[in-house]
Amino acid sequence: MEQHKLNNSPIAYYVSGTEQKEWLLFLHAAFVDHNMFRAQTEYFRDKYNVLAVDIIGHGQSTDTRRGDSIDKMSEWIYDILRAEKIENIHITGISLGAVLAQDFANRYPGAVKSLACFGGYDINRFDGKMQKENGAKQMLMMLKAMFSIRWFARANKKISAFTSQAQDEFYEMNIRFPRKSFMYLASLGSMINKNQIQKRHYPLLIGCGQYDIPQELAAVKLWKNNEPNCQVVIFENAGHCVNMDTPTEFNKTMETFWATPLLIPAP
Repeated sequence: MEQHKLNNSPIAYYVSGTEQKEWLLFLHAAFVDHNMFRAQTEYFRDKYNVLAVDIIGHGQSTDTRRGDSIDKMSEWIYDILRAEKIENIHITGISLGAVLAQDFANRYPGAVKSLACFGGYDINRFDGKMQKENGAKQMLMMLKAMFSIRWFARANKKISAFTSQAQDEFYEMNIRFPRKSFMYLASLGSMINKNQIQKRHYPLLIGCGQYDIPQELAAVKLWKNNEPNCQVVIFENAGHCVNMDTPTEFNKTMETFWATPLLIPAP
């Protein structure tokens, strides 16, 4: 994939192909980079135009200016779409990427052709108790990283992936995550329970792996209860990063989802 960067943005983005009619956007999990979607890029590059980004503080998106933080990601992504002349796009986010995908959809719904979120939660209706538990776990992981990024990566890979191959791939990306980049994640909470609930006019797919943490499985169930029209998939033999654990099943699932039109009820 070709790397690009806009003049007014710290975000490195990657494009594969521009000859197809439809565009895909992949947003990666925390502590890794766009390469977690390598299997998807290779599979879809001859069927779709593929766009991937390195989230601020990750990968090649570390050349920042004062005041840059993760709450600006949606604005930067929208600027990328305009620069590439992309009117609307299928968005897929994993974990942290699922949060950013929803924030983008909240701010720019007209640019969303479909939304798929895995290993995430409904940021517009995030349960307070679950939010506190999630925050406590994140703090514990950050403390590990302060002592040793390798220790942090060893612990993180077991949480983030189920298969040994996916764990190894996650680890190799995770050890390159700079400690200082934690500061860019500080404003993540500003996206939670911020926007009013609006009716979606694009298809929504949510899910996780069967071996993800119980909290995540509960979050998917709660999200489905709140949005009964969404589609749900639980990937067998997969943990948190389902696209890395079961790439073949993931790719087939996404291909089917994107090919199925959404029937929107009349208002």
